[in-house]
Amino acid sequence: MRALHIAASGMMAQELNVEVISNNIANMRTTGFKRQRADFQDLLYQNIRRPGAATSDTGTIVPTGIQIGGGVKTAATPRVMSQGNILMTEKELDIAIRGDGFFRVRLPDGRTAYTRDGSLERDANGTIVTVDGFVIEPEIVIPDTARSISINAQGLVQAIIGLDAEATDLGTIDLARFVNPAGLQPIGDNLFLETESSGPAQVGIAGEEGFGTLLQSYLEQANVNPVSEISDLIAAQRAYEMNSRVISAADQMMSTTSNIQ
Repeated sequence: MRALHIAASGMMAQELNVEVISNNIANMRTTGFKRQRADFQDLLYQNIRRPGAATSDTGTIVPTGIQIGGGVKTAATPRVMSQGNILMTEKELDIAIRGDGFFRVRLPDGRTAYTRDGSLERDANGTIVTVDGFVIEPEIVIPDTARSISINAQGLVQAIIGLDAEATDLGTIDLARFVNPAGLQPIGDNLFLETESSGPAQVGIAGEEGFGTLLQSYLEQANVNPVSEISDLIAAQRAYEMNSRVISAADQMMSTTSNIQ
């Protein structure tokens, strides 16, 4: 009976939907996390009576026809790149991006990754790195004698060196943006890689046209709305239950048919 397979595809789709929602909820406190959602498509249809087919020699046609769908499939799990809330941390190397853009991160294998996670640190050489020790590009080194580090909205890093009275420019943290940021490939550790779908990275200074600005001592929170996620979870559970009832109903119908004497 076709209904068994159709309902099974619905259960599998809702199972994946719950997995996506659970990942969003699990990362609701992850810095710079961008939530995903599951998009679905209907499967191929069996045309039992094709609309538009001729029904007589006088030119009358079938107005609607008869098509039986084959169920549902998952089409994509796009990432929603909307702005997350900004939270004050009072840590001088925490930086939030307000608007479009990603920090550039040099991976150990030489590739460049991109992140919205601005919880930065200094390594043993004074270089600004991520919490995993990956260098933020362009590389900026803060001297040991530096104090009162400041980072303005355009990413200019300044510090008072030693007994100097004025601040010294140490470098500028630039940003990268993409035509299609949802096409970036997530690799974990709050990092993304460029893909053909995302388009090439466009590097620029924060605050320039199309780029966001930076905010020192703040971090961007995940853009996960707990109330919305729980509502979606309940809806997915109900859809899963209804598909399971279809399977039960189809099984009972098959049992009735097999018991006919």
